[in-house]
Parts: sequence; structure tokens; C-alpha cells
Amino acid sequence: MASGSDPPKQYGITKPLSLLGPVEADLQRTAELEKFLVEAGLYESPDESARREEVLGKLGQIVKDWVKQLTSQRGYTDQMVEEANAVLFTFGSYRLGVHGPGADVDTLCVGPSYVNREEDFFIVLHEILAQTEDVTELQPVPDAHVPVMKFKFHGISIDLLYASVSLLVVPAELDISQGSVLYAVDEATVRSLNGCRVADRIIRLVPNIENFRTALRCLKCWAKRRGVYSNVTGFLGGVNWALLVARVCQLYPNAVPSMLVSRFFRVFTQWQWPNPVMLCSIEEDELGFPVWDPRKNPRDKCHHMPIITPAYPCMNSSYNVSTSTLRVMVEQFQFGNKICQEIEMNKASWSALFEPFQFFEAYRNYLQVDIIAEDDEDLRLWKGWVESRLRQLTLKIERDTYGMLQCHPYPHEYADPSRQCAHCAFFMGLSRKEGVKIQEGQQFDIRGTVDEFRHEINLYMFWKPGMELAVSHVRRKQIPAYVFPEGYKRPRPSRHVNHQSDKNDTEDGTMISSPDSQLKRRHNSVGTDDIEPSWPAKRSSVSPVHPKNSPQSGSSGDETRCNNQIKRAPSDATGGSPASPQALERSPDTIMSAPRCTTAGAVCSGDAINKHDVPHVENCNTPTVAVCTTLKRVAEKVVSELVGSERMGNNNSAESLESMEKAENVCFSGNGVSQGGLPEELEPNHRIEVVS
Repeated sequence: MASGSDPPKQYGITKPLSLLGPVEADLQRTAELEKFLVEAGLYESPDESARREEVLGKLGQIVKDWVKQLTSQRGYTDQMVEEANAVLFTFGSYRLGVHGPGADVDTLCVGPSYVNREEDFFIVLHEILAQTEDVTELQPVPDAHVPVMKFKFHGISIDLLYASVSLLVVPAELDISQGSVLYAVDEATVRSLNGCRVADRIIRLVPNIENFRTALRCLKCWAKRRGVYSNVTGFLGGVNWALLVARVCQLYPNAVPSMLVSRFFRVFTQWQWPNPVMLCSIEEDELGFPVWDPRKNPRDKCHHMPIITPAYPCMNSSYNVSTSTLRVMVEQFQFGNKICQEIEMNKASWSALFEPFQFFEAYRNYLQVDIIAEDDEDLRLWKGWVESRLRQLTLKIERDTYGMLQCHPYPHEYADPSRQCAHCAFFMGLSRKEGVKIQEGQQFDIRGTVDEFRHEINLYMFWKPGMELAVSHVRRKQIPAYVFPEGYKRPRPSRHVNHQSDKNDTEDGTMISSPDSQLKRRHNSVGTDDIEPSWPAKRSSVSPVHPKNSPQSGSSGDETRCNNQIKRAPSDATGGSPASPQALERSPDTIMSAPRCTTAGAVCSGDAINKHDVPHVENCNTPTVAVCTTLKRVAEKVVSELVGSERMGNNNSAESLESMEKAENVCFSGNGVSQGGLPEELEPNHRIEVVS
């Protein structure tokens, strides 16, 4: 039994910033927050919860019968058939206990070594599910970064993954948190297993699971309302938000949910990206799977917002984040921090924090991406493909304008009810980078950028007649009425909107239509008070090009690799698709090079460490385990000086948070990460012109 003098358990790789618990005001604010979450409908009903359990039970029986059927067909003994088994695990929001009404259930089926993914799972089990009466909207995605089968079972959305482990019989009590489960499996299986392994590790690494769940539920709701919840668009998904909240729980182990939410914004408003967020040390293993390490992997140096998973092999879960989406998220963190300060001073209520971001009032200029299909089923497939590539449009615009034209992709989709065909639309806010001056009448020419994006989109392997795509530049006054909930455009501004247009109150000049796209242009009927000379008084649109004779080789992999980075052929920089004729015809002297990520920069630089007066790590090529051991020693020395400031009420000390963050990430300082750089596969291949 531990004595009363034993130090409290440490969570994470540094000591806490504060051990203070709540005062009466914190408990009152927590009660108000929980009441708000309940009234907002973030908790499912007991009936829906029971229906989920019932569905998971039926699905578990289906996969067990499927494995027994395959075992019998392959001539195994009757005893083997009797013992044959498959185990169903859950992960994601359901496993963490923060799912809401209508949420997907992420599930993993673990089967024996002789049952494979390619044929047995995606063909045999697919056929069984297709014949199951309660299963609808069955969609296999075998070439995804994490292969998955999507469907609805009795109205409950299921994402089903499969992992074949090196066991002839899978025990019912299999513990997949053990590293031995990763022996003799491929990387796709590792990614499938790690969803569950990461969720389990998060639960073990937070001091108070109930406080963590309430804070996470709150911040996921906040992120959705502020338009920064979407991994595929380049923001953060569920696991990313869970890891960030878990880190704040480690730094404030005795805090209640209202305190955790406030500290969350305080910490990540001051965080110096691209320093990584880690819940535990990054461990290497004899299995040899690659782990996130910017010292060894050049691509890791180009990540803008590293959030590292805690289960081996540790990876960056937020590699989709770009400079544009990081900028948007930091602005939203600042908004949250401001509102939380007002709440603590009794100047605002929790409803102010969850005020929806008024995206269509924040910018003067937008890109509108219209997706059209013949029917709802075709639209579902076509939209999924286009949405998975929208992040690339943001990256390409960043690349081709050298960051001078910034994009804010909005993850919500909208539909025009007046259209006869199936339709949805996505929007991106456009703004000139703050401080960049452009002469009057000049324009950003992104016509080639949009053409390149369209070319990749039109390589869709399952394209059908009626699937169309249009990209248009629209001004604020041209935003269609159907995007507004009330059906009409609201007056602006509201109190807590982040006004991008206040910072960029002069219009940016952008051209997106291509001279060879065979498009008709029309003039906009907008008032001159909304147009400045730097914008052409036209709405330029990009109409679809049907890929009747488009090459299909390799497109199947691109189609479903929603969250994976694009692979690039030696002569191709368009994301896996054949190089465009325009790119091939250009002479080398017309191609501009964007900043490339460099491999220079010393890890664990002496300057960074000497600031904290601790020993310098001499050999930066030591294994990660050794480096993280030093990291713990460094961090403990620095963070121990910070706890007192919280006790004295110095909660707004930016210097304390900055010191903590530097201590936690000192082993990755000076790693050559270029905050404005882009991954190697996104090297520019379009000439950028400023058109006057």
C-alpha cells in the first residue's frame, strides 16, 4: 500500500502545470456547462443506446459465423471449426464514451491468420452483409488508407475494419493493447488495429475519465459549430480532439470540466506549432514499423500541427493540416480563449462559446464547388470522392500563390432544393495574407491550379454520366440564399465573429477560369460598392470535363485514399494522375519552385536547451527512447518552476506556458520544420502569374 508521502502519479511526459482543484465557482460553471450539453442534445437516449448494443451483438454473431464457415470450407477439423472465432472491438467516439445521437460506431473485427482481408472480408463477408435484411447503404472501400466497409445496420451507421492476426484461434478475451498482436502483420492491419489501441491508451493516460469525457464532448461540439471539425478537409477529427483534450487533462489532473475547457484554449492559444503534442514517450520496437520522428523522416518535418498517437507505432494523426487550416484553428482557439475569460468573469454564458461561426460574413470572396449527379446514390459516391480531394485544392492554392492567397475551407455541405438533379455545394473563404500588398488592378491567377484540381477529380474510376463538378468565384453578396438556415442573408456583423474581412478589407484579385476550359462567362449584377478594382466584375466558373477517355490505371487507389497523402510519379506532380499536357509543354524556365522542406537543423540544439540551464544532449542520433528519457528530465526541471504560478493565480502567464511547451518538445526543436513548406509530392508544377 502506498504511503501518504508518496508523490502523486504523473500522467504524461511532464509534471502537471497545476494540481489545484476546483473552487465553488468552478463547480457551478461545470454544472451549467453540463446542463447546456444536455439541452443541446449531445447525449443519446437510452433507447438508442440499447439499439446500438443490440446491433453490435448481431454483428458480432455474423462475423463469428462467417469465420466458422470459412474454416469449414478450408478443410479444417471439426474441433477447429468449433473453436473458430472472430472478436469485435469498438473504437473512436463510441469506445471513448463521447458519441452522440446518430453517430457512427467504429468497429474492428479481428480474425485468424487464414482469413484474409482482400477476398474473405471484402467479398465473402460483403456478400453475407448484402443479403442481411437490416443492412443498407453497404459500401466497401478496400483501397482506403485504412480499408473499411461502411453500412447501416438497423439504422445504425457502422464503419467496419478487419485485422487478421497471426493466430489460428482468436481467443474471446484477446487483448489487442499488447504489442505481440502486431507480429507478422502488414501496415494496413497495423493501422486498423491502432484505432482500438489508441483509444485504450487514451483512457489509461488521463487522470479522470469522466472529466475527460465531458470536456471532450464539449470541445467536439464547439469545433463543429466553429467549422473546424473535419479531418478530411484539413482540420481535426475525433481522435485529434481527443488527444488534445487528454493532454490538457494531464497538465491539470485535478481540474473539473469547466476548468479543462478554459485551460484547453489557454494552452493551445499559446502553443508554438509545429512542436508536437504527445501523451507519452515515443517508443521504438524491434518490430521495425516506422514511428513519427522528424530527425529520421524528412516528410515528418513538413507536418504543421503534429498530434502524436500514444500507441506503438506512434504516428502523427493530424498530417492533413495545412498552413491555411492551422491559421483558422489558431484564430478559433483565440476566440474560445476570449469567451472563456468572459465566462470566468461572469460577463458571458456558455452559449456564447458555442455561437456558430458566421462563415459567410467573414470574407468578401469565396470559391463555390458545386457537385452534381443524376440521383442521390450517385451523388453520395461522387460527393465522397470530391470531398476527399478538396483538401488538395487548398494545398494547391497555397503552393501556387506562395501562401499569399489564403483559403478557409468550410467543412459543411449545402444543397440547393430548387435543382431538379441531386446537388450539393462546398465553399472556401479567400483572403489575401495579412501584410501582403498587391498593386491596384492586379489579380491572383489560379486558373491553372483549378484546372489541375479538375483533372485529378475527373480521374474518378466510377464516373457516370451526370456526375459534374463546377468551381466558381463568388463574392459575399452573391452567396446563394440556400446556405442560410432562415433562407435569407443575415445582417452583419455579430459580436463574436472572427472578421477576416476586417483584416483584409480590400478585395483580392483572383482569376480561376481557364482560357482552354471552353466556358461561358457571365457578368454579375452586383453593386460597385462591393467591388474594388483588383477584382474583375465577373463570376468565373469552371464547368465539368467528362473523363470518357481518361486513364484509369492507379485511380482506384487514389479514389479511396481520402486521408492519405498523394503519391507522385517521377514525371508527375498532380497527385498520382498523369501530368497535364500544359505541364508537359512548359519549358523548365517557366516553372517556379516553392520553398522545399530541408533536412537541415540540429535536433536538441544546445541553444534551445541552455535557455533552461539543463544538460545538452550530445548525440542527436540516439534512439527515440533515450531522447524521450532526457526529455522527461528536462521537462521535469522546467515544469516544476511553473506549478507555483498557477497556485498564485498567475493563470494567464504566457511565459509559463511557452516554457512548458518548449520543455515538452525540446527534443524536436530545430528539426527543420518549415511552417510555410509543403510536402515533397506537392512541389509546384504550375506557373503563377499576377494578372493586371
